[in-house]
Amino acid sequence: MTIFLENARLIDPEAGTVTESTAILDGGVIAALGASSAPKGAQVINCGRAYLAPGIVDIGVKIGEPGERHRESFRSAGMAAAAGGVTTIIARPDTHPAIDTPEVLEFVTRRAAEASPVRIRHMAALTKGREGREMTEIGFLLDAGAIAFTDAAHVATNTKVLSRALTYARSLGALVIGHPQEPGLSAGASATNGKFASLRGIPAVHAMAERIGLDRDIGLVEMTGARYHADQITTARSLPALERAKANGFDVTAGVSIHHLTLNELDVGDYRTFFKLTPPLRSEDDRMAMIEAVASGLIDVIGSFHTPADEESKRLPFEDAASGAVGLETLLPAALRLYHAGQLDLPQLFRALALNPARRLGLPQGRMAEGAPADLVLFNPDTPFVLDRFKLRSKSKNTPFDGARMEGKVLATFVAGRQVFAAE
Repeated sequence: MTIFLENARLIDPEAGTVTESTAILDGGVIAALGASSAPKGAQVINCGRAYLAPGIVDIGVKIGEPGERHRESFRSAGMAAAAGGVTTIIARPDTHPAIDTPEVLEFVTRRAAEASPVRIRHMAALTKGREGREMTEIGFLLDAGAIAFTDAAHVATNTKVLSRALTYARSLGALVIGHPQEPGLSAGASATNGKFASLRGIPAVHAMAERIGLDRDIGLVEMTGARYHADQITTARSLPALERAKANGFDVTAGVSIHHLTLNELDVGDYRTFFKLTPPLRSEDDRMAMIEAVASGLIDVIGSFHTPADEESKRLPFEDAASGAVGLETLLPAALRLYHAGQLDLPQLFRALALNPARRLGLPQGRMAEGAPADLVLFNPDTPFVLDRFKLRSKSKNTPFDGARMEGKVLATFVAGRQVFAAE
């Protein structure tokens, strides 16, 4: 069906503009922008001057299939994504079993297509079982549809194995996504080193652990020439190394979690396990440095790093509780905190949420242009609400924003020109 969206404010992250205009969706793409009238027979939607933006491309989403379907399924993740304006999920391979063979990848790809209303693409493991001992069959996994390769939070300790994997990935043009942490320093840590962690008696890791891990990875990128993306940069100490890598012409990009842009170490309070994340929350100075890095373009991507965990794994002493938080539905309203604070404008936000991740992964999404995929989100950034975690569509409810006052309501989500979500 042809859809005519009128009376909308279009966010173009490529041009950095917001304009009042119209859009025609037809054949799964944006057929026209700025048309004065609807085509004959088109469904007309009056957007009421709400904002229309490219759908979010969310890198690093954990889905429980296979192995942990009780925490999140493709269907529940897809419904949560649609409600949050996420039109493309880039799923992690840290499943049970890991996505480390073409057979497992083909299974999850088929299941995702059957169950999810939004697009789901899968990353594959870089090493077998994500154990850092033997690299996977990167070529076969690419042929089976893997979009990138990562061992997620399992950081390889054998640098020789990692260098071989990067060399092989380079020969095939594959993107490798790393988790910059020095594994020895990070082992067993639940917070960032400092006065707060000491007063609370929480085992902590120094911010330099991220810098050391990033320096190692960048050194291997220089040696191998591989395409590399750092999944989460969260400390100011890491930024000079990232800046030098880009200035030297290395094929390096970086992302940051929305939680590290909007929360800090003090939010843990009295051992609130919904705020236990990997990496742990950082200082307020680090948080502000990350926002400035996104604004300048040094950090390219903002992601939810959606990590569902059931009540049993979170209702434990802080050190023993599972790390991670759900974020598919809260990514956009949380990101809009930066907009309302005057720290990022809407085109900057959607450059990091949609355009840059799509470009890095070689996807056509993320653009507000004629001929681009009609993957769009319509939202009102000023609608206030109090988040109730039990109303989230994810199976798991472990959000740090429970009870928080937020602004930003998704009104409609479109995937390939088909409306997959409409606000009640």
